[in-house]
Amino acid sequence: MAHKKIKILVVDDELSIRESLGGWLQQDGFDVDAAANGLEALSKTQENHYDIMLIDVKMPEMDGLTLLKKLKENEPDTAVVMMTAHGAIQDAVDAMRLGAYDYLLKPFDLEELSLTIDKLVRLQTLAMENLILKDRMATLTRFENLVGQSPPMLRLFETILDVAQSDATVLITGETGTGKELVARAIHAQSPRCYGPFIAINCGAFTENLLESELFGHEKGAFTDAKFTKKGRLEMANAGTLFLDEVGDISMKMQIDLLRVLETREFTRVGGTVTLQSDFRVIAATHRDLQEAIREKTFRQDLFYRLNVILLQVPPLRERQEDIPLLAQHFLRRYATETNKKIDSIHPEALEAMKKYSWPGNVRELENAIERAVVVEKGRQIKLADLPFVAAAGEQVEPGKLSLEEMERQHIARILAAEGGNISSTAKVLGINRTTLYHKIKKYGLSP
Repeated sequence: MAHKKIKILVVDDELSIRESLGGWLQQDGFDVDAAANGLEALSKTQENHYDIMLIDVKMPEMDGLTLLKKLKENEPDTAVVMMTAHGAIQDAVDAMRLGAYDYLLKPFDLEELSLTIDKLVRLQTLAMENLILKDRMATLTRFENLVGQSPPMLRLFETILDVAQSDATVLITGETGTGKELVARAIHAQSPRCYGPFIAINCGAFTENLLESELFGHEKGAFTDAKFTKKGRLEMANAGTLFLDEVGDISMKMQIDLLRVLETREFTRVGGTVTLQSDFRVIAATHRDLQEAIREKTFRQDLFYRLNVILLQVPPLRERQEDIPLLAQHFLRRYATETNKKIDSIHPEALEAMKKYSWPGNVRELENAIERAVVVEKGRQIKLADLPFVAAAGEQVEPGKLSLEEMERQHIARILAAEGGNISSTAKVLGINRTTLYHKIKKYGLSP
């Protein structure tokens, strides 16, 4: 079985050993580098992270035990296997005391080497899975991925705890990408309904007919493609929470239907005759100004009052800039772990640029930026040139280095700006439908 992501460094002053070990391990599917002495090995660790290092004890310039001590200080996650001659068992014992995983006696059997490395890989894989599991479990606690220590966020956290204890309908407002769904999930997680389902639906991503079917469900034969009876989100949310994202984008007809459901908690599937009941809490969210929509007669005032029992406003990222370093490190840890990359810091110049940037796509744009930076960075620190808004401005990035996704993001952003944020006209210019455009706006953290 090949281990493509496992990097091994062989450190030995004998060329024949470096070549034989390197060739054998490469046949086993590992990514192998070599170094002739301890100083060269330390230099290589400045540019690369090695999962495993095979180190000879006796070497000129810097011996293996000295190298091991430095590695335990600078690269504690790297597993070390020492190589020593039969007459130097004490060196191997000393190495184990210093933190080496194992030792091999020269001349060693290559099959024994493979068994040792495979066992070590299994242990490291298990450790990585535990890290990922801990990261995922952390998202289920208290405020999920809501990160911040700024006064606006601390006030928001306090309000979430207060609101969660009631069953009152909540309306969450805020710009695209601010984390409105995370707030809704946090309310659900802290509420007495936390053991029930959290059912989310993006109202802006469906046409009127599809949204009706998604919300209310449908009976078999209700329309051409209705080959089976399907439960709707209203029914699925029983004993839990129904999250209506982008509720400001639904049609006037659907607003009437939704208002009736919110008043009675009763509904009928599309094509059905049986009245169904469901016990759910409603949390709605929108980036639109619903008061303005009411004045424009595109949103019903009675539905607004029904939704706006408790209002929560999520601040845009530009109004809580002190949270940017905290968020950046949070996303860096997540994506470095997921991609198995040894990136543990952000260059001060890059961090300063992030603080000065306006983040029109808010926290979602910041998350996407860090994910991209982790993917493109070859070293151990995110640099200014890794940031997509720097790349978009043509600073410190060679032509042709942008990914296809980044080019698409920039093109959509330009057309969206040129059309004044109008979704319909932007979709027309791009030659795609509104639903596809909406998904891409959300994916790239753009703001209409």
